[in-house]
Amino acid sequence: MKVFLGIPRGFCAGVVRAIDIVELALEKYPPPVYVKHQIVHNPYVVKSLEDKGAKTVEDVDEIPEGASVVFSAHGSPPEDFEKAARRGLHVIDATCPLVTKVHNEARRYARDGRKLILVGHRGHQEVKGTMGQTSMHLVDDRDLLDLPNWTGDTPITVLTQTTLSVDDTRKSISHIEGSFSDVVVRNDLCYATTNRQDAVKDLSRAVDLVLVIGAQNSSNCNRLREVAEANGVTAYLINGPEELLPEWLDGVENVGITSGASTPEQLVLSVIDALAPEDVVTIDGVDEDISFVLPRELRGRREDRG
Repeated sequence: MKVFLGIPRGFCAGVVRAIDIVELALEKYPPPVYVKHQIVHNPYVVKSLEDKGAKTVEDVDEIPEGASVVFSAHGSPPEDFEKAARRGLHVIDATCPLVTKVHNEARRYARDGRKLILVGHRGHQEVKGTMGQTSMHLVDDRDLLDLPNWTGDTPITVLTQTTLSVDDTRKSISHIEGSFSDVVVRNDLCYATTNRQDAVKDLSRAVDLVLVIGAQNSSNCNRLREVAEANGVTAYLINGPEELLPEWLDGVENVGITSGASTPEQLVLSVIDALAPEDVVTIDGVDEDISFVLPRELRGRREDRG
């Protein structure tokens, strides 16, 4: 058996920043440090931070008054910040800067008097945070197209969740543009989403099976699996070797492996070890050289750690 590795894969800059924020907060502030929602959607990462003293909660009201809390990388609605203020919490915001950009766009276009449509997945934490910024209509590309009953000349701005399928999002936007005459499209799919999906398309041309390493609740991981399937390759989403089923490998000579933006590389390596391939081939892709600054209150601590 031969394994083909996709590039890029694994952590994006927003995930690295979010994990750094929790680790630095654990060093700087009295324990425990709370994390509102999973800091990123990967149980391995969440557990590793909880082992260091973080406590993950789903509601700000669960956090004791006066405590420190990190808001997750997916973004939070204004009401969470309001709850935190009422409880006297010290908030460190780990929202990915690319998600913050979408929030800023939402408020700006709403002030300009434009109606907003968000293309995203209902119930996802990022969607909750974005829809909390101002009034907007959600279009979920997993459902039948549900457009609002606005007049055809209504000025509309389209925003997107950052972790969607590139191809599915393009179709949704095309439908919206065909229904309204004044449409501004802010295609907010992040660089990591786009690059990883492009890498899976390349990977799919070389393999019989694709394994996406990541969590079942990770939007970007699920999209990678779907992209492989859309390109004619059987694909499975697993979080580690313990979820690998031997029958998947019957008759398979070439296995492609990639991972989502919230997946640590050690999980990828553990799956490769379990497969014990004769050869590992890396498929060249985009070289990502992107980083985001930490919140001001934590910037000096990363340098102090070396």
